[in-house]
Amino acid sequence: MNRTTRRSFLKTSLIGAAAGPAILSAADPNRKVAIACVGVGGKGWSDMMELAPGNEIVAVCDIDEDRLAKAKAQFPAAKAYTDWRKLLEQKGIDGVMVTTPDHTHAPVTATAMRLGLHCYTQKPLTHTIHEARVLAGIAKETGVITQMGIQHHATKRLKTAVHALREDQVIGKVREVHAWTDRPGTYWKQGLDRPASGGNAPATVHWDQWLGTAPERPWVDKTYHPFHWRGWWDFGTGVAGDMGCHILDPVVNSLGLGAPTKVKAEGPAPHPESGPAWAEILYTFSGTALTTDTVTVRWYEAGRQPSRDLFQAPVDWKGSLNGILFVGEKGNLFVGFPEMPELFPKANFADYQWADLPDTNHYQEWVTAIRESRQPSTPFAYAGPLTETVLLGNVAYRSGAEIEWDSDKLAVVNVPEANRFLKNAYRKGWEVPGLG
Repeated sequence: MNRTTRRSFLKTSLIGAAAGPAILSAADPNRKVAIACVGVGGKGWSDMMELAPGNEIVAVCDIDEDRLAKAKAQFPAAKAYTDWRKLLEQKGIDGVMVTTPDHTHAPVTATAMRLGLHCYTQKPLTHTIHEARVLAGIAKETGVITQMGIQHHATKRLKTAVHALREDQVIGKVREVHAWTDRPGTYWKQGLDRPASGGNAPATVHWDQWLGTAPERPWVDKTYHPFHWRGWWDFGTGVAGDMGCHILDPVVNSLGLGAPTKVKAEGPAPHPESGPAWAEILYTFSGTALTTDTVTVRWYEAGRQPSRDLFQAPVDWKGSLNGILFVGEKGNLFVGFPEMPELFPKANFADYQWADLPDTNHYQEWVTAIRESRQPSTPFAYAGPLTETVLLGNVAYRSGAEIEWDSDKLAVVNVPEANRFLKNAYRKGWEVPGLG
């Protein structure tokens, strides 16, 4: 499939009338959903294996032929592709799983939705704030069933914490929230200069297809593929994209937060190529019925955490490497990743009974929603705004200033130069109408 043909395909799929969502018959609720998987190594492999039970994997796609061969061996009946654009020409697909580097999420997902295909797309939903707003709009326009991959959302742990805050209002009105993660740390590095060319990509890796919409650059061994892409701005969204959508999800969900009004970040001097080695980001939100008049959310990266005294926890409490602390009028609620929620000071909540809520499967929730023609728990209508909030932290950090955000205008109103971080130009030959 040459470049001209693929470009024509993308324009046709996004500008032409969509065929309409592939809604399954309610009379056959047990029918297997035909799923195409884009990105089948690493997290893509585990996502695919979670979606497979009770369904049919009909197509697999990866730019790495070794990963692709493994997926093909697991699902021999599936057709295999190295180019997602070719995959989307296949007939008989109901839904598409997108588990690729961040910069590829929006082009694949937007194209699939315009073709009437349901989408399960990994967090962060998109690489940029502009893309998040566009994908939410396409999902609304087409009516397809969508889910962003934040599997913690379906756990007993987070459901219990959200119920305690939202339904029981156990700690009263929340005035501030602290959220932290130990990443990047040993997982990948940030604050890096762009390396010089480091040899040629393996014959089994389709480097041009891996780059996709991103600016062209040479292959460097053990630097971008298969995982270290996350710390580079051209491909990833840093720590915010990796853990922000997970950890800030129960914050936004429980308190009913809208878009932040102001965002301020601190850390090492912004680097044009790579995310920071560490950062702290302060979000200010307008209040809701569950908060004070305004509420702040402070985000900590690379092992930084709020002061231990703030928790009001027992001296021997072990804490967590990744977690959230809600500070309320009556006390504090902590929930970790993976620790269950706790209330502090403990003596104040000795009689509180936690709700008994079940763990559910976030992946199977999506395919069940497809069968039942309804939206699951984290559709793009929710995931788009959540992703925008998370990525605003990166915008504030990269701009080097406190930004004031107008969500209706999709613009930073006080630092105009910061708006260049809201949208990316797509590489020639990979343009997607409406995105870049």
